[in-house]
Amino acid sequence: MTAPLRLVIADDQRLIRTGLAMILGSETGIEVVGEAADGAEAVALARTVRPDVVLMDIRMPGLDGIEATRQLAGPDAVDPVKVLILTTFDADELVYAALRAGASGFLLKDAPPEQLVHALRVVAEGQALLSPAITRRLLDEFAGRPGAPAPNAPPPWAAALDDLTAREREVLLLVAEGLSNGEIARRLVVGETTVKTHVGRVLAKLGLRDRVQAVVLAYETGLVAPGRNAG
Repeated sequence: MTAPLRLVIADDQRLIRTGLAMILGSETGIEVVGEAADGAEAVALARTVRPDVVLMDIRMPGLDGIEATRQLAGPDAVDPVKVLILTTFDADELVYAALRAGASGFLLKDAPPEQLVHALRVVAEGQALLSPAITRRLLDEFAGRPGAPAPNAPPPWAAALDDLTAREREVLLLVAEGLSNGEIARRLVVGETTVKTHVGRVLAKLGLRDRVQAVVLAYETGLVAPGRNAG
């Protein structure tokens, strides 16, 4: 029998926490092992109960969701815990920072329950989750801001990018659009296993943890910019 997905829910609004716990706890194969009302409580709880995923709000009192994510899943985390951000994108421009802090993906709070359940399972399996529409909004939101890297500026990953084959670079651009392995396979007319192999090689060559970091890299290097997508 497969062990249930162990989940911690972090949100400063008690009604939301309770509602999420009721919905997700009633799902077969998901066990809510704790709730936290702020970032500090989420970090302490996650380090104690070691859940498979922390469902994290961003705007919370005291330690916010971004710093809590960095402490749990960031590059300096000794024993990382997977974090899925659940937020209101229209009102919260801090999603990008949360992804850079180590989150494995994010969903909007108006996502239907079945989409949230799917996202939790995807993240628990070690994959990253970004929908194409939200990915494009994310890039559009941040790429044109002051201080954004110029497309012609030599990126810190320039040498590693040069090591990618033409096909690997093509796959990277499609990953940066937010496409799944299946969608990429259909776009390139290849098998999904082949795409998975290409994605693995891209992440390994660039030293990236997952697809979320690939999106961050694509933005920071100018590979993907508003109005210029792969394909």
